[in-house]
Amino acid sequence: MDSLKNQLKEKFGFTSFKNLQEPIINNLLEGNNSFVIMPTGGGKSLCYQLPAMILDGTAIVVSPLIALMKNQVDLIRTNSTKDSIAHVLNSTLSKDEIEKVKNDVLTKETKLLFVAPETLSKSNTIEFLKKTNISFLAIDEAHCISEWGHDFRPEYRKIRDIIDQINSNIKIIALTATATPKVQDDIIKNLKIDNSKIFKSSFNRHNLYYEVRAKNDNTDIDLLKFIKSNQNESGIIYCLSRKNVEELSQLLNMNGVKSLPYHAGLEKKIREENQDKFLKDECDVIVATIAFGMGIDKPDVRYVVHYNVPKSIEGYYQETGRAGRDGGKGHCLMYYSYKDVEKLEKLLSKKKSSERNIGVMLLKEVSTFAESSISRRKYLLSYFGEKYDPNINNDHEMDDNSKNEKEKINVKDQLLFLLKNHFANNKKVLIREIIKNLPFDEKDGIDEKFWRTIITYSIVEGILEKDISDFTSVKISNSGKEFISNPKEFYVSRDNDFSKTKKIENQSVKASVIDDDLFNKLKILRKEIAKSKSLPPYAIFQEFSLEDMTYKYPETIDEFKNINGVGDGKVNKFGSQFIELIKKHILENNIKKSDEIVLRTSGSKSSKKLSLIQNVDKKIPLDEISESRGIEFNVLLSELESIVFSGTKLNIDYYVDDILDEDQQEELHEYFLESESEDISDALKEFDGDYDEEELRIFRVKFLSDVS
Repeated sequence: MDSLKNQLKEKFGFTSFKNLQEPIINNLLEGNNSFVIMPTGGGKSLCYQLPAMILDGTAIVVSPLIALMKNQVDLIRTNSTKDSIAHVLNSTLSKDEIEKVKNDVLTKETKLLFVAPETLSKSNTIEFLKKTNISFLAIDEAHCISEWGHDFRPEYRKIRDIIDQINSNIKIIALTATATPKVQDDIIKNLKIDNSKIFKSSFNRHNLYYEVRAKNDNTDIDLLKFIKSNQNESGIIYCLSRKNVEELSQLLNMNGVKSLPYHAGLEKKIREENQDKFLKDECDVIVATIAFGMGIDKPDVRYVVHYNVPKSIEGYYQETGRAGRDGGKGHCLMYYSYKDVEKLEKLLSKKKSSERNIGVMLLKEVSTFAESSISRRKYLLSYFGEKYDPNINNDHEMDDNSKNEKEKINVKDQLLFLLKNHFANNKKVLIREIIKNLPFDEKDGIDEKFWRTIITYSIVEGILEKDISDFTSVKISNSGKEFISNPKEFYVSRDNDFSKTKKIENQSVKASVIDDDLFNKLKILRKEIAKSKSLPPYAIFQEFSLEDMTYKYPETIDEFKNINGVGDGKVNKFGSQFIELIKKHILENNIKKSDEIVLRTSGSKSSKKLSLIQNVDKKIPLDEISESRGIEFNVLLSELESIVFSGTKLNIDYYVDDILDEDQQEELHEYFLESESEDISDALKEFDGDYDEEELRIFRVKFLSDVS
């Protein structure tokens, strides 16, 4: 015992073991197969790294990702004087590098050799390993073996056959952070390790707070508010697609959040750089697809957000498990919408039947988790076959459902009816068949949703059990039989209703009253600046921009950029003067700013704006641009006005010259230069029919571009 702890201290610098590490390591050292189910952050890697250092020969570690393998190799080498202690063998290596790895293994320099399943299956790898003294074989992320696992890899199912080709007596340790009873059974059967000792740590991460919010049009604002409430703390945001990742990362950066994207479509170098910056706290947020995070050991991630609905509870659990690995607080926030569920179902419809059916079942579990009003912690632990005891860690209010409990309903009679009429024969029953044959009473709210709620609560409370081979079926448990014999009160809360997704309070709504005092001060400042530059006041800022300043009270450059009609050009030219005035006004009048968040966006609007500028630069006639974009000419003019009002120049001389002669242009220039009004109707009155509204608006665009 002491000897093992000495080895731990000597090889890794730790003085004590975590969780089940010590018995797992001892079991492997004794030459036994092991199956380890340990949550993310529980210390799985040490369970094979330390025995590999102690035992003769080289331990082969099968891992699914090159980045994950490299990360582990780098960490192992930092604890050794020799780089040869650990190697990766994969397709990225040159011939010389491969020879170096193989030589180090054969000369017993290497204690750990990391391989991907694809590399392992190659005939030359198999032949090489036949000549190798293998201490044991570790299969990391073993859930990849199971078709029911959230990250199924077909190559993983071939591992047993490959082992038999090399040496059928090799001892195996399989490790995973997420495995339902069904997945566990599948892994054991596939690897043929029925004789293995199973080590299962609690899945309860008592320091994590679980929350589900409705996803709607205002989610971006809500997300930004959430991130800013965790200022300067590290977070991961998971999105479904690469496009989502790029757009959301850009949006966050525009709104003052240091963010980087991560997905498989990025160049390898950029992915590695972004990951490294996140690990070194050079950015606050990584926005990623599920390609990010497997094996990433950043202990101080304070929140994990699922911007899109995850594909499975296993995936959700593993991804949320990247928060709070240092034991500190972690907030796990999921945005849920039926629209996201439908998107995933559509993607699944393109897959082969077996994969599709499994995917639909796993997705259904996510929906039930999100919509259920039961303790989220209790639901998660039940899913992984663990009973939740709220008294152990005092974490019973560490989720939104438990913290904000709904009214409870006693459904003892309905549950008794359900059990007696559908489960008396002890056979498993399809949930959809049960629902079909239950009585509904819409008047009393007894509908399909009501019965599903009872079934969900019954499963979580252990009255019903899911069939291990088919999640769509349930059977009665011993507790359920006891309930029939001795019925007790049974309370449930109705499910969360996401069908009427109420809008999150719009954080960018303007105050109903203008600060008239500030508005007048801003107008005076505008006039002074305009006079000094021999420009009309509206060429500095339009009145709607001044009004917006009285709502938002911008005190920094970043806040000033959020003002309607203000672009970077005008911020640089005039921003500091207006900010100083506003700050002074706030101080003198003891004004308390609200916590409102205003979202700066780019996205499609920005790309449309860019496209329009490019068309103008190419001197395409405005009527042709209007036609090609499929919009009315007056709408196009509004877009052009918006661009120049914000401070961007547009050279439309080529078009103005076609519709107005030199004298007309001179006349209009003089008018707009001397006019204090930005209202086109005043210009129409002034010229009394000499020019129409279109001509005046077009020339005003030219004028503002010329003088800005």
